[in-house]
Amino acid sequence: MVVPVLILTLSLIGVAVALMLPGYGDLILLAGPCTVAALILLLRALVARITAPPEPEAEPNRILIDGSNVMHWRDNTPQIATLREVIAHLRQLGYAPGVIFDANAGYLLTGKYKHDDAMAGYLGLAEDWVMVVPKGTIADSYLLTVARDVGAPIVTNDRYRDWADAFPEVTEPGRLIRGGYRDGALWFEGLGLPT
Repeated sequence: MVVPVLILTLSLIGVAVALMLPGYGDLILLAGPCTVAALILLLRALVARITAPPEPEAEPNRILIDGSNVMHWRDNTPQIATLREVIAHLRQLGYAPGVIFDANAGYLLTGKYKHDDAMAGYLGLAEDWVMVVPKGTIADSYLLTVARDVGAPIVTNDRYRDWADAFPEVTEPGRLIRGGYRDGALWFEGLGLPT
């Protein structure tokens, strides 16, 4: 945007010189078209700036929650309140949590099957951030694949030892975040602050 303004300024000076000083009248043949061209360039730059898409927001500090594991953290009983508390705590720490459940999670919590949208509603998350895996499948492979794809750690007490060959990153420090309740207070082990 600086270049069109500079060209326009110089062109206007040329037009002013051509009109005011005797003997420089021919300068208008050069300064006049340059002024028009500079105005066109300036208008195009302004339109481009106005219509440019907004700057992309910073990537959220994603973290995944093994919903079927974490919902048992308090009293070893499946509770949606436990997940809500974990999600709220992770948000306070600056993370954007997503949750993946086994297909039977709805049965354990409410006595009947619940899909992504219902579980998201219980948790206060957008449906895009909650997944209930299809019936007859194990959530572990989905959870580990998503974690790998987005580079997110997983909040769980599962060590995924059976999956270590296919997903060796589960052995890396900081990839699996353990947690639970001690004396009624939520705790996490290995949870670093987001970058």
